[in-house]
Amino acid sequence: MENQLKTPAIPSEEVFVKMAIAAWDTQTKRITTLLDKLSDEALLAEVAPGRNRGIYLLGHLIAVNDGMLPLLGFGDKLYPQLATGFITTPDKSGIEFPTVSELRSYWHTLNATLSQHIEALQPEDWFAKHTAVTDEDFARDPIRNKLNVLINRTNHQSYHLGQLVFLL
Repeated sequence: MENQLKTPAIPSEEVFVKMAIAAWDTQTKRITTLLDKLSDEALLAEVAPGRNRGIYLLGHLIAVNDGMLPLLGFGDKLYPQLATGFITTPDKSGIEFPTVSELRSYWHTLNATLSQHIEALQPEDWFAKHTAVTDEDFARDPIRNKLNVLINRTNHQSYHLGQLVFLL
């Protein structure tokens, strides 16, 4: 037992943040890899009969993730025009979408922007409140923090990746 190497002590905040960012990066890369495999035509198809189309899911992911910029205090949304078509309105409602090519470009630009901000945030800052919670509510419920937003958005990406994979 004495000969076992001991892992250096790392503050738990830093460990939790690194794990959450690694999970975010993994899901983002998985979606990007899948998008690279799917043709524009494939993304115009429904993931299953009567379900959302790939283009809608891609636009939805962009619109939701774009909301992370103001929510985490990183700045304004890059694509606020996507919220109506991809968050508040269901697929096949008649709203005209950007092209698949445009959405692919938005995906890459948004993820580069988010990555830059995510990597710049210090571990302790992830435990601060996000911009949609009041000081009073945060005092009562401190899990309404920036790290929780990242974890929830990571899960959201995982969910929709599971749908998009049916387009292969």
